[in-house]
Amino acid sequence: MPAHIQAAIQRNLAHQHRDAQGRPADSAGTAWNGRDLSGAGIDGSQNPLHAFDTDDGTTDQAWTTIAEQLMAREATEVDAIKALAKMRVFAAVVPRATEVSQHDHATYGDKAADVALVSLQAKDGRQALPVFTSVPALTSWNPQARPVAVWMPRACLAAVDEGDQLVVVDPGEDLTFVVRRPAVWALAQQRDWVPSYLDEQLSEHLADFVGLVPGLARIEMLPGPGVGSLTRSGTPVAGGGAGPELELRLVAEQSVDSIGQKLMLTTFETLIADDPMLAERADSVELRLMGHHH
Repeated sequence: MPAHIQAAIQRNLAHQHRDAQGRPADSAGTAWNGRDLSGAGIDGSQNPLHAFDTDDGTTDQAWTTIAEQLMAREATEVDAIKALAKMRVFAAVVPRATEVSQHDHATYGDKAADVALVSLQAKDGRQALPVFTSVPALTSWNPQARPVAVWMPRACLAAVDEGDQLVVVDPGEDLTFVVRRPAVWALAQQRDWVPSYLDEQLSEHLADFVGLVPGLARIEMLPGPGVGSLTRSGTPVAGGGAGPELELRLVAEQSVDSIGQKLMLTTFETLIADDPMLAERADSVELRLMGHHH
């Protein structure tokens, strides 16, 4: 994590944990409900939208709306990422005592007070940064963690710096939304995200492989089976899944038998294994072999 972000988190925490006399307050067991979380953005800049100035720690109405639309299939994950790009979320930080001395003098070694962003491990083993749309969601997930208000693009930048491939919005809530790596990168760079399955440049790029694979007629790109997700109560959501993000259907030429199709699949897998464009633009890929469509 860059020093300026770390320093800003430190300042933010120092500012938030004062008691009536201005002494640092112990936040353990203190309800965050209604706590005023106003102040500068996480990087020390005043936010032009002043969203933090009267922040009561509740969920942004824009997210509530998108969540309802995702469940009603009236919005896509592209809409969700667009909404997140303009939203304030809460990162979870925990105090961390770092040993200054590398020796076994732990009893009198200097401890440098530090804060660490909490990260979690996704089901597929990847590191993920959790963020929360409200303070209650954060404290119910981890009562020891302190909320730090942060713009979602900044949170994504921190995730990139920490080596987290995913950002998980509201773990533990009814609707948990996973932002996959290409969208995390796009948010961090403050540019629009084009999902791999809608990426025309990627489609053209993959079409170049058709001539290199004997028996392959064409490649079809579709949203992968892991684009959607389920709420905790079992409602399907049009987005927020951890992947696979992209399904590639390999359509065989008519003359190709089943052995030829397997060879075709193996050849294609070998070709795309080290393809930088596919690796960058698609979070996770599932290949499906299709006999020829008549």
